[in-house]
Order: sequence, then structure tokens, then C-alpha cells
Amino acid sequence: MRPPVPFEPGGAYADRMALSFDFIGIVTRDLAASLAFYRALGVDVPPGQDDAPHVEVRLPGGMKLAWDSVETVRGFRPGYELPEGENRIGFAFQAESPEEVDRVYSELTAGDGAVAHTAPWDAPWGQRYATVLDPDGNSIDLYAPLSGDGASPAAN
Repeated sequence: MRPPVPFEPGGAYADRMALSFDFIGIVTRDLAASLAFYRALGVDVPPGQDDAPHVEVRLPGGMKLAWDSVETVRGFRPGYELPEGENRIGFAFQAESPEEVDRVYSELTAGDGAVAHTAPWDAPWGQRYATVLDPDGNSIDLYAPLSGDGASPAAN
């Protein structure tokens, strides 16, 4: 029998650490645009924060979501450059129905379509699925179960 790996359950660090995952941070080029985007997705970001150096909100369930401007991060990491390209981080928002996925996708992509990525489609895992990009190019999935019972067919 092999000894436990330090980072797996029951590993060397498991008994000593009392950490809880409760914070997700987004570094953004345009704080106001990023906050507006996440407000449109239903995140309760208080008004008057668009010029703040750091914005933090508590999500249902206790997780914190925060935004820092590139300039704020450069204050403690001189020379920081925001990574380019897709899939640096991804978030998913569950909708109440497949129709809501379509509606939210349409609302977010109206106009110039700058945030459009993958139009709504029925995924083989039993969800209505779509992807948009936030103002910094982060992937944001929108999904809802097709079955209407909150579970994908594979889970039934």
C-alpha cells in the first residue's frame, strides 16, 4: 500500500489545514464594464462601485466574488500583465429553464455581439447550454436542465 499523497483526502496536509474555499477574484481591464456584465447576469453588485480599486460581493451560499483593476494588482505586483486568450477561468450560471438560457443569451449578445461565443444548443448531457465571454474574455456558461426536474438524464 502506497503512502498517502500530501494533497489528497487523508494526506499529510489534510489533518493540519482548516482552509475553506470562499473567494474568487477577477482581474479586469475595465471594472465598470465587468461589473455591468455580472450585474446583467444577476450578481448583486451595489451601485457606485465602478471606480473602486477593489469590489467584493457575497454570493448566495457565502462565496465571495471580487474584482480588481489591473492597476490595483500592479500596486502589489509591479509589471503584472493580464493574461490573454480564452479559458483562463470559467464560470457557469444555472437558469431556471431552457427558455431562460435563450433569453439571457439574447439579451447579453444584443447589439455588437461582442460577448457571443456559443449559441444556445441542447447538449448531449441533458442541458440547454450557451457560452458568452465577459468583457475580459472569460468564459461564462449559461445552462438549464432539459428534463425540467433539475437533473440531467444521465443522473436519473
